[in-house]
Amino acid sequence: MLSRSSFTSLVVGVFAVYVAHTCWVMYGIVYTRPCPAAADGAAGGCVWPYLARRPKLQLSVYTTTRSSIGAESNIDLVLNVEDFDIESKFERTVNVSVPKKTRNNGTLYAFVFLHHAGILPWHDGKQVHVVSPLTTYMVPKPEEINLLTGESATQQIEAEKQTNALDEPVSHWRSRLTLNVMVEDFVFDGSSLPADVHRYMKMVQLGKTVHYLPILFIDQLSNRVKDLMVINRSTTELPLTVSYDKISLGKLRFWIHMQDAVYSLQQFGFSEKDADEVKGIFVDTNLYFLALTFFVAAFHLLFDFLAFKNDISFWKKKRSMIGMSTKAVLWRCFSTVVIFLFLLDEQTSLLVLIPAGVGALIELWKVKKALKMTIKWQGLRPKFQFGACNDSEKKTEEYDAQAMKYLSYLLYPLCIGGAGYSLLNVKYKSWYSWLINSFVNGVYAFGFLFMLPQLFVNYKMKSVAHLPWKAFTYKAFNTFIDDIFAFIITMPTSHRLACFRDDVVFLVYLYQRWLYPVDKSRVNEYGESYEEKFKKKSS
Repeated sequence: MLSRSSFTSLVVGVFAVYVAHTCWVMYGIVYTRPCPAAADGAAGGCVWPYLARRPKLQLSVYTTTRSSIGAESNIDLVLNVEDFDIESKFERTVNVSVPKKTRNNGTLYAFVFLHHAGILPWHDGKQVHVVSPLTTYMVPKPEEINLLTGESATQQIEAEKQTNALDEPVSHWRSRLTLNVMVEDFVFDGSSLPADVHRYMKMVQLGKTVHYLPILFIDQLSNRVKDLMVINRSTTELPLTVSYDKISLGKLRFWIHMQDAVYSLQQFGFSEKDADEVKGIFVDTNLYFLALTFFVAAFHLLFDFLAFKNDISFWKKKRSMIGMSTKAVLWRCFSTVVIFLFLLDEQTSLLVLIPAGVGALIELWKVKKALKMTIKWQGLRPKFQFGACNDSEKKTEEYDAQAMKYLSYLLYPLCIGGAGYSLLNVKYKSWYSWLINSFVNGVYAFGFLFMLPQLFVNYKMKSVAHLPWKAFTYKAFNTFIDDIFAFIITMPTSHRLACFRDDVVFLVYLYQRWLYPVDKSRVNEYGESYEEKFKKKSS
């Protein structure tokens, strides 16, 4: 069996190898080896850029209800850019006619052609084109109402009509179409073409040399949920913003891999909204800041694992609740479960939801250990038994109860007042949604007050030796990392503010650790003292 220190070293070593491997993979994506023969002017084995000939190009965007077209019929031209300059960015908004088939929950496709100027796309043998759906299917968000004032009879009838369709996906309009062309005059090695770019390349033979036509790319990461519009049956026209910008080879390869990663998440069951959270990290963040985010996220994962490991190890060996606030443990469990239910009700990203769910399960297990609870089954009926407390634990419970008494004078009026205010002034989907929001607002706004009983117990006992400081340290690192993620990942504002609240709580614990030095005669978190352990080793 590995010792705890050896296991931790193994985990850190695996983490270092993972980071190094990821950096190597990212370098392989960004850097592409050019054709060696191109430096000597030789054409053998090289694939040359057609754009180096500086052809006159034209950009055309068509819409149709079919996923493939073979003729000029049944398509609508929505945008035509003559004398298209690949170096100049632009953004234009056009009105697109919505066919009846699309209004009846159908799909509409955009065909984007890059072809020679003055020639129709289907008559140009050197044209390139890409296809992208302009519609997607999503379950519409339920409407929020004022729970006290209610609705008029007309609104109730409309709501009943919509209720049956709330769980069914309906067609939504993608109001943005982002186009890119790779503009570098890069000469590829024909024997080692990158697989990611190769599927976007179209080759032509011109004399003795092979050329690749302009690489046209649709940026799907820019299609965000916030830009989607529900398509009603009465809608005949919808706006479409077409934007263009040039792109480098390195960024193009990186973007292709990111789009593939998002598509893989959807194949694994992630919803459109969950995938949208991942898109937001890449689209709304600077690339250099994105690289920093990767390293921060990697360390967050490591510290999360080490914090869980040390926390579970601490409570697994815990035999006494001396110096530990039982009320704080119960509150932490309650608040963690409420936060998880709130995030679930808000349909938050799985990136936030899954760690919250795991944390809630661990807190429930810690309550079982703190109350010395055992469960015995009598048939199908469970019977709960609680262990007895010794004199030292009873003294801790007295301090704990005293702290909770003072705290209740402040906490309960604040929570009840906040719940009443939100009921009068804020709209909710249901009474359950109001109840969960009221609980979670109390947790976020005043939850740090429930750490005061533990601080009060530390003050009375003049010691912090009974606290799990290893787990606290890892959680503190994660708290500061969460401050960074609070500005990157989409989450409720109250959850974002709670990240900064935890910083203050940990600083108070650090102050108490400095204020109360370690007493080696006092029992630690496992119910034993340093002097007792030294006597055992001597004997």
